[in-house]
Amino acid sequence: MNIRRPVIIGAAFLAIGAIILVVGNLGGIDWWPRSEQPAATPVDLATDNLPVPPFPPRIAEDDQYDKCMTMIADDPEGAEAIATSWQATGGGDAAIHCQALAAIASGEPETGAEMLEKLAHGGKVQGFTRAVLLGQAAEARMMAEQAEQALRDTTEALSISPNDVDLLIGRAEASDALDRSGDALDDLNQALTLDPSRGDALVMRTSVWRRMDMLEEARSDIDKALAIDPEDAEALVERGILRQAMGDLAGAREDWSHARTVDPNSDAAEQAEQNLTLLDSGAARK
Repeated sequence: MNIRRPVIIGAAFLAIGAIILVVGNLGGIDWWPRSEQPAATPVDLATDNLPVPPFPPRIAEDDQYDKCMTMIADDPEGAEAIATSWQATGGGDAAIHCQALAAIASGEPETGAEMLEKLAHGGKVQGFTRAVLLGQAAEARMMAEQAEQALRDTTEALSISPNDVDLLIGRAEASDALDRSGDALDDLNQALTLDPSRGDALVMRTSVWRRMDMLEEARSDIDKALAIDPEDAEALVERGILRQAMGDLAGAREDWSHARTVDPNSDAAEQAEQNLTLLDSGAARK
């Protein structure tokens, strides 16, 4: 059986371009790389268990917008209701943005993606802001298992911001889901050239190499990923699959057991548990 690396959506969901957008006024847009984040704002929330970003891009400076965005983490349905009402009274793009993210957090990724795409194409949003919104839409499309649409959105976003590492990784994920391994590798290679420290890209490229039976290349990448973060549960799961493919069943069991303890409530831990069950039953995993 050909096992593809699962799409894991967590606190980093929709954090496109490794940047935070803050619109302070109508006169300009300021960007900060994640290593130089500004002081926390009301939307700077812990969202480890929700498919929303800890730092959503801000497209307005408004108390109602702050309230709506702040509610997404704990009460996405309430945020969506506020945004819908606000939009009816002239909330504009800010209300639509909050409504879209709230819809995604409420379990309606396709609806949220459609709203983000319309917002990105509405004519008022330009430049990097547009790329960010398209990147958000693409990740929501992946949540809805709509890889073709995700590929379209990321490709358009990359035409605006061609060296955005997150967008490159996002497009690679969409290409991989569509069994376009060569295209996925091209984007992952570019992303890792721009930022060799991206463990998520290394793990994804490991999976692609492995499914192409290029096991030495896969082993090199997964070793790099785990050197960056030895407690990366997704990397441990992937190394376990690779070890099993190379005949090291004891090593595979060790990695999957470790992945379960590192992040026991994660999708990676669930996959590790499934792999251990298969291993115990004698089923082959590739």
